[in-house]
Amino acid sequence: MAEPRIGVVVVAAGAGSRYGGGMPKAFVELDGRTLLGWSLRAAVDCPGTTAVVVVAPPGHLDRAEREVSKYARVPVRVVAGGAERPDSVAAGLAALPADIDIVLVHDAARALTPTSLFAAVAAAVAAGAPAVVPGLPVVDTVKQVDESGTVVATPPRAALRAIQTPQGFRRDVLERAHAAVGAHPVTDDAELVEALGLPVLVVPGDPRAHKITTPDDLDRVVALRDSGGRPDD
Repeated sequence: MAEPRIGVVVVAAGAGSRYGGGMPKAFVELDGRTLLGWSLRAAVDCPGTTAVVVVAPPGHLDRAEREVSKYARVPVRVVAGGAERPDSVAAGLAALPADIDIVLVHDAARALTPTSLFAAVAAAVAAGAPAVVPGLPVVDTVKQVDESGTVVATPPRAALRAIQTPQGFRRDVLERAHAAVGAHPVTDDAELVEALGLPVLVVPGDPRAHKITTPDDLDRVVALRDSGGRPDD
């Protein structure tokens, strides 16, 4: 049986308003490389990756094109993002070649995610799971509250996971999920698959895949890297 062909959609379309800096967050630099560049390097190095699509902020496509040219060991396309995250992912999915079997969706803001996590997620999809997400155990007690802020439930912490990216899907499953997307906002593509009634498998995540939303988050992932947990080279 032929090895599955993997396509990666790197979502980098956010304005980065919470980060500041006067530019989209994907173009913030770390050690001379943009956050988008770090994510691209991990994506193209994942075994089996044959195509990558970068979903960039409208108005910044030229800058994204210059960035992807540095990492084009596999074909990389740049497309404009949409109004909401599902719109951006759908645009990236539509731009992948027709022969892609497995789609990994990755947030460029999780810039120091190691290639090994991409490979682990893809391997779990290839083994038969329709959808796979990486997650870390939740260490804080989590309270569910109502609109007034009153606690209504305390979910058992042992059953909770903080979900990261890349998230992996059989292509046909992800296409079905996006075709059925409703009006309610979603924060990740796995939620769309859950709405189809299909199982979503959680595999162990990686602390280096922490999402960079503020400069403090960037300091956190740099500290992780410098303490010995370096992303794959």
